Amino acid sequence: FATFDAPNREVCTFLRQRTQTPLQSLTLMNDPVYVEAARGLAERVMTEESDVDKRLFKAFRHTLGRAPKEDELAVLKKTYETQRENFKEDAKAADEFLKVGESKMPDGVDKVELAAMTATANVLLNLNETITK
Repeated sequence: FATFDAPNREVCTFLRQRTQTPLQSLTLMNDPVYVEAARGLAERVMTEESDVDKRLFKAFRHTLGRAPKEDELAVLKKTYETQRENFKEDAKAADEFLKVGESKMPDGVDKVELAAMTATANVLLNLNETITK
């Protein structure tokens, strides 16, 4: 609970405050459960949409339950493109990233695209709005 600045189980709170600890981000960005959940979200939007912008829109909508603002979508797209370039340059890193967790890789998927979308979905799952609301 301390990692997430949450109260212990002896008290109740109706609203969690924003955390100031970087440990929460480190946990959420690196924990295998969250990475695997991000990959599941990435796989879902990749099967639902073929266009990257629509995939990002849907991932945001599935995660936060609202449509993204233009600037939010622009940040997501930049994140996706940066991750895609990084994984394109280092295919081994994409393979290692996609091995996290127990779920199997879908057949016939572009690993670079999936890794980039997974990294972007991981960012969405780590947003304060996602965690506390």
